[in-house]
Amino acid sequence: MRTNPSLTAVPFTLVRLTDKFWAPRQAVNRRVTLPIEYEQCRVTGRIAAFRLAWKPGQPNRPHIFWDSDVAKWIETAAYSLQTHPDKQLERSVDKVIGLIAKAQQPDGYLNTYFTVVAPEKRWTNLADNHELYCAGHLMEAAVAYFHATGKRQFLDVMSRYADYIGQVFGRRPGQKRGYCGHEEIELALVKLFHATGERRYLELAQYFIDERGQEPNYFRLEREIRQLKDPAPRKSAHWDLSYYQAHQPVREQSQVVGHAVRAMYLYSGMADVAREATDPTLLPALRKLWQHLTQKHLYITGGIGSTRANEGFTFDYDLPNESAYCETCAAVGLVFWAHRMLQLTGASEFADVMERALFNGCLSGVSLDGRRFFYANPLAVYPAATRGAAGHVAGQRQPWFDCACCPPNLARLIASVGQYFYSENATTAAVHLYGQGETKLHVAQQTVRLQVTTEYPWSGAVKLRVTPERAARFTLALRIPDWCPSFTLFVNNKPVAVKPSQGYVRLTRTWRGGDSIRLMLAMPVLQIEANPQVRMNCGRVALQRGPIVYCFEQADNGPELNDLCLPPETRFIPVHRDRQLGGVTVLRSHAWRRQPQPWRNGSLYRNDPTPRHRVSITAVPYCVWGNRRPGEEMLVWLNRASS
Repeated sequence: MRTNPSLTAVPFTLVRLTDKFWAPRQAVNRRVTLPIEYEQCRVTGRIAAFRLAWKPGQPNRPHIFWDSDVAKWIETAAYSLQTHPDKQLERSVDKVIGLIAKAQQPDGYLNTYFTVVAPEKRWTNLADNHELYCAGHLMEAAVAYFHATGKRQFLDVMSRYADYIGQVFGRRPGQKRGYCGHEEIELALVKLFHATGERRYLELAQYFIDERGQEPNYFRLEREIRQLKDPAPRKSAHWDLSYYQAHQPVREQSQVVGHAVRAMYLYSGMADVAREATDPTLLPALRKLWQHLTQKHLYITGGIGSTRANEGFTFDYDLPNESAYCETCAAVGLVFWAHRMLQLTGASEFADVMERALFNGCLSGVSLDGRRFFYANPLAVYPAATRGAAGHVAGQRQPWFDCACCPPNLARLIASVGQYFYSENATTAAVHLYGQGETKLHVAQQTVRLQVTTEYPWSGAVKLRVTPERAARFTLALRIPDWCPSFTLFVNNKPVAVKPSQGYVRLTRTWRGGDSIRLMLAMPVLQIEANPQVRMNCGRVALQRGPIVYCFEQADNGPELNDLCLPPETRFIPVHRDRQLGGVTVLRSHAWRRQPQPWRNGSLYRNDPTPRHRVSITAVPYCVWGNRRPGEEMLVWLNRASS
């Protein structure tokens, strides 16, 4: 892979999506999900917690992670305000920011739980207590709101908090040699550095990354101190340094381990520091971690984290379907990491995974109407046996969660999704994702307008119109996805033969106003097999067309989905349905199913072959499953007969 450190993402504020896939989701996110999340933060006491009015013995005690939920709502609101100004929304955010500012302590500290509930425990359990995690989300929100409105109050509050954190943590005498148990502040500090220009915030992020996993291990020492004070401390279900990615210094880590969301945020922070601090020692570790994740631990949906036990990774090739955790936040975190690796390297393998997670594992986390959410995203659901996060029956999205990290995390991703489509540098404009709309690129020392017409992801036909301010020579790089077996390309209606490099076709020429490109990406229905070591998927196939992974639901195919079996040489026919599930392309075919009659006498087993009959089957995109009758069966991997 060739390193290209100058590749920069085009801000979402310069990307306008007008397609039938992302634009409706962004509208629902803005009009429905954002107000719902504000209301949930209000009625659950998360916003009121910043009043610091809670007293011991009162109900609704603030929680250690509540601050982060409010922060992510503010961040989403800030992104919305940048593209769709709304005075009423802005006033609501200003009121909450006013509460946050008043909650800041004289020394700069800012955390509702450790101010009113357990002030004596400040910084005593970094591994589990989310102090620096909450600080990071507040910093991200402050930066986003500053960009949206130009108002500095929140940014100044969080700069003061960051300065205080920089006094507490570090390698100078009297400082704590600690770091965050739930990584997040690392990438947030880099954003704060960009917004303020203060390099000390980048240096603090670098410290947190460099110190992680060093000996003597801070989390182990911290735990020993707590045990001395309390001989019978609360047992932690996760006392394993690998759970926190703190078992080794980060540059020595080569396998993804532990809690999936924490890992994704750490790797994102490492990528940021590698880029901004020009640290070449981090990239080799990131590449090894990426290879291990994508070759041993990545679900076909872009989900990660196979078990609820640690909300993360187990052993290689352990990718169960019914019990898959695949937390929505983990898929969101994977998008963050993949996007950063894409800017560092310019290699399409990162865009391929980013697209897989965006179109599948992330979007499955919210209903089409924007009102209900999944925390876990399994690949098979049998409602009587499978239960999701917090004991909810799988297949039924919930209006909110006690641990509500996923809904606002996904909301901020959807609100800013335009930033994942394009990148640029002085000589090249790169198109990573395809969606109808337009953007403004800065390349060849000028603004270049790019208009895209397409029905992607349902069609592989993409038209691009290039309009520079003046004729100029530069490169336009178009991604050829890993799922695409062939493509054709025309420039100004003339065929162009060019081979992809690093997964992109690079068109270098003098571009003039009105130049056009037609890209035709072949979009066959793929029947995907898993590595034989993924034992639960042996003899099964999953369906993918373009970036979309498909599943089978009881609503279309009846119950006992596991009894369906694809005959040899099965072919699927794509059929677009404008009025179904928000407008989707479904896949139609036939399968075998056993006759139910021989089993109606109540037999549990039988030794005679059961006759099979031919049935019609329909697969729908995984990202829209669970939007019809809740609590039905769902299956991604279907049996396939060998003969």
